[in-house]
Amino acid sequence: MLPQLYSAASLPGIVANAGPAAAERFLDFFTASIRNPNTRAAYLHAVRSFFAFLEPLGIVQFRQIRPIHVAAYIEHLQQIRSKPTVKQHLAAIRMLLDWLTVGQVIDSNPAHSVRAPRYSIRRGKTTVLTTEEARELLDSIDTTTIAGLRDRALIALMLYTFGRVGAAVAMRVEDFFPQGRRWWVRLHEKGGKLHAMPCHHNLETYLHEYIDQANIGREGKSPLFRSIDGLTGQLTPRAIARENVFLMIRRRAHAAGLPANISCHTFRATGITAYLSNGGRLEVAQQMANHESSRTTGLYDRRGDAISLDEVERIGI
Repeated sequence: MLPQLYSAASLPGIVANAGPAAAERFLDFFTASIRNPNTRAAYLHAVRSFFAFLEPLGIVQFRQIRPIHVAAYIEHLQQIRSKPTVKQHLAAIRMLLDWLTVGQVIDSNPAHSVRAPRYSIRRGKTTVLTTEEARELLDSIDTTTIAGLRDRALIALMLYTFGRVGAAVAMRVEDFFPQGRRWWVRLHEKGGKLHAMPCHHNLETYLHEYIDQANIGREGKSPLFRSIDGLTGQLTPRAIARENVFLMIRRRAHAAGLPANISCHTFRATGITAYLSNGGRLEVAQQMANHESSRTTGLYDRRGDAISLDEVERIGI
């Protein structure tokens, strides 16, 4: 993505029109101030979308942008995007214009006075599997192939550690390691944080079987979960991409007869719900999921779903 940013042809017109100093400041915002590649990609998409919105209005210079233009964009976006997406776009616009203000490209930030839409949520929208469905999915995977062993281990990792897919695909072979009598995993979480936790016995078995069959146990610095060569069916030296994990999960879910709308995050929510249903404590689940707030962890707790369904069925019409 960085080479694309540095291409002059990739600069939005309004940035190019402001001159070399503004272009350099714009590039610095995405390369120097934003370290997370996913945030960088999301914010770049947001500001490109904003600048594209301004062009038909004749706004081709930064000094022409007024709060009413930012507000109009937010109003437009609310008609076609979810509130969290709208809030993210406004955050990206504000941060970029702040950065340009500090860099003396513009005099003030016209986005400061624009309010984001109100949005609060007490229950997450991620699809959650029952414990029986999760077990059925794991058992349905054909483990006579290296792809099957990899997929079972990867899904189990997200399920038993509450790990994000980005943290899983960033793991190296050495991130599965013995400590005392147990094996541990080390997840590469957002912000460069490393999060280590002991393996569930099922996860330990699945990882050992995958690593042994793949014969990568001595390749400590290489990716743990690797892509598959479509022609040979063998592992490549490259880590599997997040997008391919999503597609793999959809294929595995379809083959197991499970809901088609499950995602990588499904296993995070399913694991947390199963843990809490078996008497686990919310504060420990927060620590295991590496959440900053227990309120975030609570969004993944779906224990109340079954209770609510039972109550709804009392309506005997």
